[in-house]
Amino acid sequence: MKLLSVTIPCYNSAAYMSKAIESVLTGGEDVEILVVDDGSAKDNTLEIARSYEAKYPSIVRAIHKENGGHGDAVMTGIRSATGRYFKVVDSDDWVDPECFNRVLDKLRETEAASREVDLVLSNYVYDKVGAKHKHVVRYGHVLPENRIIGWQDTRHFRVGHYIQMHSIIYRTQLLIDCGLELPKHTFYVDELYAYVPLVNVETLMYVNEDVYHYFIGREDQSVQEDIMIGRIDQAIRVHELMLSSVRLMDIPDPHKRRYMMQYLEIITTVCSVLLIKSGTPANRQKKRRLWANIHAQQPEIYVHLKRRFLGRLINLPGKLGRKATIAGYRVSRKIYGFN
Repeated sequence: MKLLSVTIPCYNSAAYMSKAIESVLTGGEDVEILVVDDGSAKDNTLEIARSYEAKYPSIVRAIHKENGGHGDAVMTGIRSATGRYFKVVDSDDWVDPECFNRVLDKLRETEAASREVDLVLSNYVYDKVGAKHKHVVRYGHVLPENRIIGWQDTRHFRVGHYIQMHSIIYRTQLLIDCGLELPKHTFYVDELYAYVPLVNVETLMYVNEDVYHYFIGREDQSVQEDIMIGRIDQAIRVHELMLSSVRLMDIPDPHKRRYMMQYLEIITTVCSVLLIKSGTPANRQKKRRLWANIHAQQPEIYVHLKRRFLGRLINLPGKLGRKATIAGYRVSRKIYGFN
């Protein structure tokens, strides 16, 4: 069995996927690289994937599938993985070889001690084109370093300082057992990936290494605000799946529940503000339906969210209320650092 499976979802990624693959190859024979071609049609993505498979047959597997979107490619990787642990590296991102290998060393140590951990976290870098100083998201203020802990050993996560796909390595069997299903042809499924499996996570380890480089610079990236507004129905769908997949009040561990509730608060806030910023009556109605859905599915969580600062902010009434919401959101985003 390999130590780590790394899935690289690719869709018309020929121009940049080699950087991602080459960076993960530095992990050597302990790593399995699953290059999932999600039905690319405009370039030679599959040909590139197969060339790496031919050159590194004991490490790289090229998997071709019909187009189903990013989430479906990740699910294909999970179903195909043979490694004890699992990570996703997007095809336009990469890992720092030295940091990556130090994380692998920690995983080897846990294996040597006949221990396993459900979730391993490391840092990620916002690698923005043209930025002189790259913002790094670290977890040292929340988690002790280099030891396996439970949720009771975590400190308080700041608003906006949450776990993202870029920072995550899961135990593969946990992903299978938790029943995670990422929908096809849907953006923002990384929010589900960073949320739903946490219900099954009991042990964590933080390795203070700047492993993942999250590239920001393509005009068509899904995190651009105007693109997010255009795809708001998909963001709402992901929000609905978050609600239906996890009943927060049923989580017995208060530390885990508090973190997951805070994460849901951020996703709810972002969806609500984008619906307000679009300026259309139809989207304002969608915002009302979004909150009505929270009330219908999890009324205790609805009450909690409405009482929180961000909940009060995004539910201010009238035109002046909407302007105040947008202004307040901009300030909050600068303070807390969420998108």
